[in-house]
Amino acid sequence: MKKSMLGVIDAILLPEEMGELAAHRSPAAIPFAGRYRLVDFVLSNMVNSGIQSVAIFPRSPYRSLMDHLGSGKDWDLNRKRDGLFFFPAPAKEGQFSRMAEHLDYFNRSDQKYVILSNSTTVANMDFAPVLDRFIQHKSDILEVIHKGESAHIYLLSLPLLLELIKNRHETGYKSMQDVVEDAGSSLTISEYEFEGFLKRIKSIDDYYQTSMQLLEKEKWSELFNEFQPIYTKVKDEPPTNYLAGSYVTNAMIANGCVIEGEVNHSIIFRGVKIGKKSTVKNSIIMQKSKIGQNCILEHVIIDKDVSVEDGAVLRGTPDEPLVIKKGSVESAVASS
Repeated sequence: MKKSMLGVIDAILLPEEMGELAAHRSPAAIPFAGRYRLVDFVLSNMVNSGIQSVAIFPRSPYRSLMDHLGSGKDWDLNRKRDGLFFFPAPAKEGQFSRMAEHLDYFNRSDQKYVILSNSTTVANMDFAPVLDRFIQHKSDILEVIHKGESAHIYLLSLPLLLELIKNRHETGYKSMQDVVEDAGSSLTISEYEFEGFLKRIKSIDDYYQTSMQLLEKEKWSELFNEFQPIYTKVKDEPPTNYLAGSYVTNAMIANGCVIEGEVNHSIIFRGVKIGKKSTVKNSIIMQKSKIGQNCILEHVIIDKDVSVEDGAVLRGTPDEPLVIKKGSVESAVASS
């Protein structure tokens, strides 16, 4: 039954609130939780649910997303039949119009059902019970709900999806959300309430608050478990080196880091260096960034490859974290 589902990930739609984090990458490729990308969660959910064919519709720029996913090997999707497919399309077009450009893919698919999801929902979800509920209710479309709000994840039959794509000009529907929200539609809509940890990342605030929640053991355990692993691109790096003078409390630190300062309630990605007598609190430091000596960082999101010079002070607030763009250099004079 599981193999009867086709996975479709719409990685194009994104509110502007993601700002600098999405300025040079697809939202699906935004780094998250120390070693993952946002797309890893829905993609892993699909693979863990037995889905063997996944189509991704990315927005430009999508180079980092394609570099991360590659052939799909790390998700066991590098297959001779089915597998992982990329279908880039202009972001300005509607969801159904983008899919219409690749009807051959849908017509060749022999799966009976489709899971259609966004790329920025963080959850660990088995889609098999969702399919069971859909079949039991005999509805046209099933919408996944979390705490009374849509997760923007839908299940429907492949023939119905093809019908919605082909008839989009007559119906006026541009996306699945349009269909579900049309009170006058003749289609029947049912709901599946997901009770586990689920956060839809729609803004920088969502990203920051969700990241900080994962430092709570209970929340982390809900999202990551050995029975339904979250897969990501494998990178072989040495263990993190904690040097004399380092002090770490309640932090998530990936491999390949060098820590000489203090880290508290923060998420540190791969290959980060934190210098002597520097303090990092309530912050997120992405891959290969370098924090100099005697720096103070609080409520900050540091993107990849940032260099923070000695003595710099960077402060945001819990409600408005300070975002430092990828590849920039933050000097003590500019940031004090």
